[in-house]
Amino acid sequence: MKKILFLLLILANLLPVSGEVLMPDSLLRRYAAQMLMVGFKGNSISNDCDAMRYVRDLHVGAIILFDVDLTGSGTIGSRNITRAGQLACLTSDLQSAATYPLIIALDQEGGRVARMKPQYGFKKTVSAQYLGDTDSEDTTRHYASQMAQEISMMGVNLNLAPVVDVKGECPALGKIQRCFSADPQAIARHAGWMIEEHHGCGVACTLKHFPGHGSATGDSHWNFVDVTRTWQPSELEPYKFLIQSGLTDVIMTAHIMNQNIDEQYPATLSHKTLQGLLRDSLHYDGVIVTDDIYMQAIVDNYSVEQAVVLAINAGADMLCVGNNISTGFEVERPFRLVDIIVQAVKDGRISQNRILEAHRRIDQLCGKIFSKKWPQVVAF
Repeated sequence: MKKILFLLLILANLLPVSGEVLMPDSLLRRYAAQMLMVGFKGNSISNDCDAMRYVRDLHVGAIILFDVDLTGSGTIGSRNITRAGQLACLTSDLQSAATYPLIIALDQEGGRVARMKPQYGFKKTVSAQYLGDTDSEDTTRHYASQMAQEISMMGVNLNLAPVVDVKGECPALGKIQRCFSADPQAIARHAGWMIEEHHGCGVACTLKHFPGHGSATGDSHWNFVDVTRTWQPSELEPYKFLIQSGLTDVIMTAHIMNQNIDEQYPATLSHKTLQGLLRDSLHYDGVIVTDDIYMQAIVDNYSVEQAVVLAINAGADMLCVGNNISTGFEVERPFRLVDIIVQAVKDGRISQNRILEAHRRIDQLCGKIFSKKWPQVVAF
C-alpha cells in the first residue's frame, strides 16, 4: 500500500494543472529553447562567448544575424557581419558548435533592408518596390537568384523575406520601398518567383508580416499600431496563394491590432489570428515565428512573461529575440525565456501539446532545409 501511495505521489508531482504527464525536464527545456530565434553581439565565436552559450549550452533553434549593432555604436559592420569570408566562417563555426540542425537567419529583402551589403563585398540588391514596378519575371528571378546564391554560400539557410504586405502608407514598409506592389496578385507573383529561386539554392523563406502590416500608419518597433480602419481582407490574398502553391516555409507575425479579426489582442498574441485565421481558415501548418517579441508595441503593453505565454498559446512556434532593438541588449534573455516557457508548461498555462506541435513543425522545416528537398509546388 505504501509503495502504491509513493508511486501516486511521484505521478502527482509530474502533473501540471491540466493533468498532462510532462516530459522530462531536460527534454522540455530543449524543446523550449528550440522555439527561440536569438541574436548576439560579435563577428566570431569562442568557447565562452554568448553565441556559444546559446547554441552549445541552451540549444536554441535559430540564430539571427545583423550587420549593424543598434544597441551599440550603430555603425556599419558593428554586429555580426563585416565581410563575406568572415560571415562564412562565423556560420560554419556556429553549425560546428551545434549538435543538431541549426537554423541561421537574416533579413535580406533587398534595397533598404539588406544585412549583406556591398560594403562587405556582396552584390548590390534592389528593393521589392523596384521589382514590383519593373514587373518582369526575368528581372525578379535574376536578382532573387543572385541574392539566394550569396546567402547559401555564406551558410545562412533562412531568409526573413519576402515582405508580402500590400503597399500603403506605412512608414516602415511602403514608404521605404519594402513592398512589391499595392496589388495583392502582383505581390504573390513576385514573392513566388523569389521563393522558388531561394529554394533552388537550398534557402528557406519567410513571408511577413501576417495578417498584413502595409496599411498601418505607424511602426510597431516603437509603439502600438492599430490597422482596424485601414486593413482590407485582400491583404490576405498573397498568403492564400503562396500557401496553396506549396511555397510557404515560415510566416512571421505582425505586432498590429486588427479588431476586424480580434478585438482584444494584437496579431502576434492572438489565437483568433494565428490559430483561427492562419491555421484553420488558410490551412497553414508550417512554422509561425513572431516579429521580435521585445519590440515596444509588445513590451510597452504586456510583460514579457504575458507576451510569451499568449504568443505560444496563440499558435507561434518560434519567438524572435534579436536583442538588437530600442529595448536594449540583455545577454541572459534567451535563458530567461526558456525558464518562462518551462514554468508555464509546468503550471498548465501552456499545454505540453503546444510545445510538441512547435517541435514537430520546426523539425519539419529543418528537414526541408538540410535535405534540400522542397515540397512540390501545387500551382504557380
